[in-house]
Amino acid sequence: MSFHDTAAVPECPFDFAHALEFDPALASLAQDGPVSRIRLPYGEAEAWLVTSFAGVRQVTCDPRFSRAAIVGRDYPRMTPEPIVSPESINVADPPHGTRLRHVAAQAFTRDRVARMRPAVDRVTAGLLAEMAEVGPPTDLVTRLSVPLPHLTICELLGVPEADREPLRACTMRLLATSPDARQDAADAKASLRAYFAALVPERRTTPGEDLLSAMAAAPVPEGEEPLSDDELAVLAVTLILSGNDTATCQISNIVYMLLTRPEERAALAADPERFSGALEELLRFIPFRKGVGIPRLALEDVEVEGTVISAGDFVHVSYLTANRDPSVFTDPHRLDLERSVRPNMTFGWGGHHCLAAPLARAELESAVTGLLTRFPHLRLDVAPEDIHWDTGTIRRFPVRLPVTW
Repeated sequence: MSFHDTAAVPECPFDFAHALEFDPALASLAQDGPVSRIRLPYGEAEAWLVTSFAGVRQVTCDPRFSRAAIVGRDYPRMTPEPIVSPESINVADPPHGTRLRHVAAQAFTRDRVARMRPAVDRVTAGLLAEMAEVGPPTDLVTRLSVPLPHLTICELLGVPEADREPLRACTMRLLATSPDARQDAADAKASLRAYFAALVPERRTTPGEDLLSAMAAAPVPEGEEPLSDDELAVLAVTLILSGNDTATCQISNIVYMLLTRPEERAALAADPERFSGALEELLRFIPFRKGVGIPRLALEDVEVEGTVISAGDFVHVSYLTANRDPSVFTDPHRLDLERSVRPNMTFGWGGHHCLAAPLARAELESAVTGLLTRFPHLRLDVAPEDIHWDTGTIRRFPVRLPVTW
């Protein structure tokens, strides 16, 4: 971490990618205090970074911090091209954001996700069968981590099979952090938007059992207009991006973690019913992404953890450091699969928490338990230090995870 100027505002590329160790720059900022001043690789200005659990909770729940207000600004970020579209649900404030989230949330109710689980398990079983047929050694990223979340969300959205791989390639282009990737990322975003803009009218005319049809038919709050085709297309793009983000990384990350920690792996194998609780600890502990995500803009002066953030300032939060806050999690830098379950921030917090989190959890449980049951002697095919980790995107995951059995 270098320093930008005499005001000692640190330049924070947040490009640490050594296995699943915690980013020392983030750890240092959190140790220095709950609110820091930083400069990110892209964007017009410096930003505040809030690292404590209480501070992150305040910023994500306080309407005086607006995501919608960043639209049209060259806001501080980690990627050359902003990942989200201006119309995205991820940058919408109430009441517009409430309206969009109300419709999207109906696609991920507890009952609907329970009905999705057989489809998730079918995709998992098919991928594991292919993996067994090909035989060891194999790359788990290629065989399971990448295809499962993507195929699942495409299946649920009713995306034709021929279109699924091109859509996945677009999402990967959008997550790149290289300065040279800006135009390519912008083109990828436009391609995703155009694809779903063409698909939505088809689903209105000929609805099916898929999520896109369900969202098109979902009622909106009284007095609100139904979602337009364009708004539905933006929601679909958000879901495709979500489907290729947390779950994709975490399947590989969790398997790596268990294969390099034989005691924890053996304990879960002896009592598979413990996995749901253990999953929450794994999600809390594993730094599944680099740095920060989408900022907010302070609409007025607000005090956060003893620091006054001025109106017009950009504010980032770190869910990663919040998940390691010692005032909330005892001995937070230790993985403890026996830890009592309590809320973590891996899927965000407040008005912009991930609506598809129940689906991601279902995918992770299906993938990891299915894998370890089908291949009880699964092990790494290379030494842990020989695994290559992603350095080109905002995510943390092994580019390849060679396994054998």
